[in-house]
Amino acid sequence: MKKSEEEFTLLEDHVSDSVDHRGLPARKSSTGGWRSAWFIIGVEVGERFAYFGIACNLITYLTGPLGQSTATAAVNVNTWSGTASILPILGASVADAYLGRYRTILVASLIYILGLGLLTLSASFIIIGLAEQSNDVSAKPSYWVNILFFCSLYLVAIGQGGHKPCVQAFGADQFDSEDPKEVISRGSFFNWWFLSLSAGISLSIIVVAYVQDSVNWAFGFGIPCLFMVMALVIFLLGRKSYRYPKGNREENSSNAFARIGRVFVTAFKNRKLSLEHSGLGQGLLEDGPSETRNGRLDFLAKAMISGEEDREPCSGRDVEDAKALVRLIPIWITTVVSTIPYAQFMTFFTKQGVTVDRQILPGLEIPPASLLSFIGVSILVSVPIYEHVFLPLARMITKKPFGITMLQRIGVGMVLSSFNMVLAALVEAKRLEIAKEHGLLDKPDVTVPMSIWWFVPQYLLLGMIDVFSLVGTQEFFYDQVPTELRSIGLALSLSAMGLSSFLSGLLITVIEWATGRDGGESWFNTNLNRAHVDYFYCMLAAFTAFAFFAFLFISKLYVYRRVDQV
Repeated sequence: MKKSEEEFTLLEDHVSDSVDHRGLPARKSSTGGWRSAWFIIGVEVGERFAYFGIACNLITYLTGPLGQSTATAAVNVNTWSGTASILPILGASVADAYLGRYRTILVASLIYILGLGLLTLSASFIIIGLAEQSNDVSAKPSYWVNILFFCSLYLVAIGQGGHKPCVQAFGADQFDSEDPKEVISRGSFFNWWFLSLSAGISLSIIVVAYVQDSVNWAFGFGIPCLFMVMALVIFLLGRKSYRYPKGNREENSSNAFARIGRVFVTAFKNRKLSLEHSGLGQGLLEDGPSETRNGRLDFLAKAMISGEEDREPCSGRDVEDAKALVRLIPIWITTVVSTIPYAQFMTFFTKQGVTVDRQILPGLEIPPASLLSFIGVSILVSVPIYEHVFLPLARMITKKPFGITMLQRIGVGMVLSSFNMVLAALVEAKRLEIAKEHGLLDKPDVTVPMSIWWFVPQYLLLGMIDVFSLVGTQEFFYDQVPTELRSIGLALSLSAMGLSSFLSGLLITVIEWATGRDGGESWFNTNLNRAHVDYFYCMLAAFTAFAFFAFLFISKLYVYRRVDQV
């Protein structure tokens, strides 16, 4: 009797779908949970410090040492940022199908460090080159230095593409999805994860932006490289405490892409067959309103019919996993449109800050990119309020353990995003009005007598938007994809932001052409006192509002996916 109790206790202590660093079944008492999560959070803090050390002031570097125009620099920043956010889909695919998250993080970290090292080298070459041509005001870096800069910049994007989705998914993997207490802890993990990395981002923006503006760009790029090395060391230190997902052990499930892709192929081949005579019921994993949703995605259920040539049918689980991915597409599209405004804080927000009075104390002038630190400050304040004030109140009102649904959380972020663009448009209109009053329309190098504090509210709102929309989107896509594809789920949430950056760049290019042709004044005139970025912000507010109403309609039809079952 005593032996059976001991065996039961041992089984309770084991995590069914994970192993430890020796390949043995992972034990809750010695692996995973917050003990492992803090290592991984530390890694992400270092990585975000490195990434934003490059991203936050990139437009200043492009328009300064590299001599690009404002519109060209904005498009280049959006293209790089978009690529960096799209590449996680490739990195997550490699991790989920081949290398696993742990190995992918190691490889991505090395690529990341290489890119940052070469970026530092390219900045050093530019400093040396400009020093040699100090008498030539119009001097620009050589063609080969530009090539080295952009190659190293995109190496950073590739490294980030493998690192970002896998680290966060690996962190969430440290909590057992079959343990109710650890499931709640996993929800908190996403919030505290975001709070911690925001601290890293804020520190990066304050320190690195100051070094880049006040010392030199080589040091400014070298510091992020050092932090990325530290992040890799922290990751390796936690190796023995991690839980390593072993994946589904069922036959034919080792490659989730293959089994889910087979559903679409088989369903297409069986498209002429009828479900009515097959004896197949509704989806195994759907609940709630799914019983009344006949016809929606039923064509995929035809993959479970043997069909002609006695081909092997797909399992019910495979069909439901395929349905889950298809149902995410409309949600993903609306999040792409609603995050276009997010691409502006590293481009036009920063360039606007250059034109105004940045003195916060007598003799102390802050770099315009330092305003980005207010996003981190807002997150540091908003996450504890969300966890300890908003959620308890929401639980009391809704009587649900999670307070509000993930889709409701995303929706709140969309509303705030649209409002923030209206606010940004009003502030920019005020800046233009002050510039006109003081006769500065054709004097772009003269400081507009407007305090930089006018821009702080829109940065604080960005932090609140992150807490609702960005964190909500990451948790939603992680939770709603099949277990083996959770890196892909997080990559999808990141890719929405990446695609929105591309769309922002496309919009800027089209509007620049449309408003600047035939001698007209472009909305993105290099002289911002003659530009109309406020019109652009109003347009983005309208886009986001439209995306929200589409999201509202789609979310009412969405059926949440349950935890994987066989």
